Amino acid sequence: MKKQRKGIAFNVSMLYIMNIAKLIFPLITLPYLTRVLSVDCYGVVSYVKATMVYAQLIVDFGFMLSGVKAITEARESLTKIGQITGNIIAAKGTLSLAAFAVIITAAFFIEILRENMLYTILAFIPIALSTFLLEFLFRGMELMHIITIRYVIMKTISVGLTLVLVRGNEDILWIPILDILSSLVAIILTLIEVKRLGIKISFVNSVKSGWQSLKISSVYFVSEAATTVFGALNTILVGIFMDRVDVAYWAVCLQLVSAVRAMYTPINNGIYPQMIKTKDINVIKKVIKIFLPIVIGGCIIVMVFAEPILSIAGGVKYAAAAPVMRCLVPVLLFSFPAMLFGWPTLGALGKAKETTKTTLGAAIVQITGLVILGLTDNFTILLVALMKSFTEVCLMSFRLGYCWKFKDEFNHIDNEEGK
Repeated sequence: MKKQRKGIAFNVSMLYIMNIAKLIFPLITLPYLTRVLSVDCYGVVSYVKATMVYAQLIVDFGFMLSGVKAITEARESLTKIGQITGNIIAAKGTLSLAAFAVIITAAFFIEILRENMLYTILAFIPIALSTFLLEFLFRGMELMHIITIRYVIMKTISVGLTLVLVRGNEDILWIPILDILSSLVAIILTLIEVKRLGIKISFVNSVKSGWQSLKISSVYFVSEAATTVFGALNTILVGIFMDRVDVAYWAVCLQLVSAVRAMYTPINNGIYPQMIKTKDINVIKKVIKIFLPIVIGGCIIVMVFAEPILSIAGGVKYAAAAPVMRCLVPVLLFSFPAMLFGWPTLGALGKAKETTKTTLGAAIVQITGLVILGLTDNFTILLVALMKSFTEVCLMSFRLGYCWKFKDEFNHIDNEEGK
């Protein structure tokens, strides 16, 4: 158990380093891009980025969860790991083609994408290349340091060159081009690590096996798809019904929210493999006791200092978005337990369907709310933000209810980890 505890600590710390990097790198590019680009141009960049979230969702298809589970259960056999990896690559390759078709089709109906078609296509290429990054493999083998080191190298390249090459609106194509370059470097690093681990990726019966992988992962995909509704759908609708200034305001606030929520992810990803093996509810309780007070303190800071935070992040011209930022504070608070009660808790019990139901339920709440706002001519950026916060509360409540329902299925291991 002591060895397992060190494993959790090491993996969480590695993921925290990566997520700190995910926080730092955007905080470097955000104030830079908001200053060198016009508000309208930054609105385009943000909108295309939000659209690519859907493309990434299709390509990933829940493999970040189902793949991790499959690799974790097959860790004693490198041959089986190679077969699983090959199956997932084959499936994600097919999904990349489907995602590209969806993006191109959407571009013909959404003006902001149609007017920036080349930028949109270039922005999609890193999404397709992510097929070969094999993050599910390294997470399943609990080799989080590989993911962290690779990510830092990727972002150092793209962010560093962005600061050098992007000087104004006319340079925005460099943003996706640099992402493509950094993705290619990451793929090379990935292949080196796979070879070092002695894993031989096989594609035997890849069509049949890939289809089987898609079927297994579909329940995870539905959950991930519903989760995406909380984020990107709002930005898509804001871009359709509001002007580009509102898109830019929303994007800056949401990026700050995402940066904070990214700090929650290492905890969930770090304990997920361990919870699959032990199902020890004491791990979840300890995480809540340690981190929830920190989350609450951070929420108070954002509520009080919204204007200076936005001024520092995006420039003085974005301080006007402070009311939106304050309306999104409940997202910061309730998303932490909502994430924790999801896959690391319910998912570890094998309650994939129940976890998916909670996400779908919250997504239905949000979609219904957005429709009501539109039909009653109240589709404003503040009300959209409040609706996003309300659905996060619903998601947490739904998952907590299921955790209580299945409480007898958890283990209560009497050790220092649970005290």
